Amino acid sequence: MNLTFLGTRASVAERNRRHRRHAAALVAYRGTRVMVDAGEDWRGRLEEIAPDAIVLTHGHPDHAFGLADGAPCPVFATAPTWQAIGDYPIGERHTIRYDAPFEIGGIAFVFVPVEHSTRAPAGGYRIVAGEATVFYVPDVVSIHGPKRALRDADLYVGDGSTIERSLVRRVGGRLVGHTPIRTQLGWCAEHGVPRAVFTHCGSEIVAGDERSLGPKVRRLGQERGVEAVIAHDGMEVVLP
Repeated sequence: MNLTFLGTRASVAERNRRHRRHAAALVAYRGTRVMVDAGEDWRGRLEEIAPDAIVLTHGHPDHAFGLADGAPCPVFATAPTWQAIGDYPIGERHTIRYDAPFEIGGIAFVFVPVEHSTRAPAGGYRIVAGEATVFYVPDVVSIHGPKRALRDADLYVGDGSTIERSLVRRVGGRLVGHTPIRTQLGWCAEHGVPRAVFTHCGSEIVAGDERSLGPKVRRLGQERGVEAVIAHDGMEVVLP
């Protein structure tokens, strides 16, 4: 499996040459190319990516609004996400169910619900191709069933909105927002995930100095026995 980080920026005003476009990834395996998320920054650019399919984590603008003019391929999303983008001119739509596996060209996906937003119910994907397993969750407060989601995962791709400061708040009795990298690394350590990459970078990273922030994230990972890095646009990870 080859994982390319097409974009790594969250819904923030800042951007730089390492984090230019909204967080999106391309999963490639034996000739099949699946794009995960297509935020506003990707509107008008999907043809140049030429994915065989697009899967969406949720309906927020920085994850789904790049499809406003349609899609050059089938799109897979949950029912709440289709409600958020219901009038977009997408020709081939597939509605996915929570925790129900589906396959695209030899790449297996399972949508795992997470806490993040009350208005745009979100999830992550457990992605399996060949011998490799990745859990991809760009926006997260907590994972429903983390033991099952992270079981035998070779790589965790998580929410880089903040490194140590919590961006979690309570709305209507539910927690929403973003859990810091430090806490997510604890999840990885608890469930035996050896590597973590953080995308969906917030202002702290995008407007900060990665010459110091990158080593900080690596140290936080080392404290928990996890190899941890901050992703940047164009970065590739190759898994056996």
